[in-house]
Amino acid sequence: MTEYPNFSGSSQDSKTEYILSNVAEVVERILTFVPTKSLLRIASVCRLWRNCARRVLRTQQKLAWVSACGPSDTEAHALCSTLAEEVENVFLLPKTVLAMVDSEAFNGQAYCYRQTKKSRHSPDTVEELNLLFPKGCDVMGIATPGIVLTPSGSSSNPPQEHQEGEAGYAIMFPSMEGVHIKPFHFCKKNISPSALEEAGLVDNPELRVVLMFVYEAYKSGAARFLNQVLEPLAKTKALIAGGLVENVFSPPRECCGPGAYGVVGLALSGPRVQGASVLLEQDISNPKEAEATISRLKAAKIPERNTLGFMFACVGRGQNYYNNQSNVEADAFRKVFPNTPLFGLFGNGEIGCDRIVKDDYTLCDADTDSLQHDYTTVMTLVHLG
Repeated sequence: MTEYPNFSGSSQDSKTEYILSNVAEVVERILTFVPTKSLLRIASVCRLWRNCARRVLRTQQKLAWVSACGPSDTEAHALCSTLAEEVENVFLLPKTVLAMVDSEAFNGQAYCYRQTKKSRHSPDTVEELNLLFPKGCDVMGIATPGIVLTPSGSSSNPPQEHQEGEAGYAIMFPSMEGVHIKPFHFCKKNISPSALEEAGLVDNPELRVVLMFVYEAYKSGAARFLNQVLEPLAKTKALIAGGLVENVFSPPRECCGPGAYGVVGLALSGPRVQGASVLLEQDISNPKEAEATISRLKAAKIPERNTLGFMFACVGRGQNYYNNQSNVEADAFRKVFPNTPLFGLFGNGEIGCDRIVKDDYTLCDADTDSLQHDYTTVMTLVHLG
């Protein structure tokens, strides 16, 4: 028969101390209300708390994000400043981070602080960004002409298109059962069939979604290089979406020098990953047509939970394309998917196509030529189980 200590003469503090030192169920329940960074610190208190913290971390399967817009009060970009504060309050252990910022502010082209010409895209800034996340976390940082984001706090917040001004977001992906996210980076020096296979982009039956971003795409030879990447991908059953961006600031490009072209991205594999995309063609130039096209994504019947929307648009679209109406495509997305957060970019070209899987039928037009576009928008749903 189990004997319990006699608390009759003890203080309430002693009872609390006993419970927090011995009753795992109570400790574990309490720790579910503790942000992850604090949870990792708490894990060093004792063996019981460490084991409870580990079990709680394994249950944190829902992705999170931090967004920022408007001028920063510091030398750092608005996203970096906001991340430094908000990352303390997230309830997940990031395994992969996709960060995007507007290239004008981040590259320091239009900002001058303390009478210096220091760029926000400096080694110090990038290092500080990486230090915000756990060791071993893969951080992919991209600078692009315009940003599409959903404000932090709730997936039902209205998404915003930022073609001008300071803006950025960081999506944090935890380790998730049935989902494998692998970053990749290719330049002309390391592209090869074996490199594509190692990245999980070919000969991978579980590949479901590829998000890819091409930098310095206007350089001579870049178009041929991009075809080298897209040709084998077009033969797979994976959803392919992305855009042409200004540059990549993380991970460091050690294999090629400044100004060289290349591509980075995320390969998403696993039985719990789903994706669908539609292409808003050049002739779609009013809100009703945009909403009707985006509505076709509903046919894929993708669950709402742990689903992200991605919008990869041409810099030539946006407000000017819709007769001076702002936020048209983001608003149209929210009408169709009011509880799905939307992120993305305005870039120098779009990658993607119509791809909707419904039951055993796949609507897909994915040869190499049909994947590359101008003056369009690729609207995508990605579900992570």
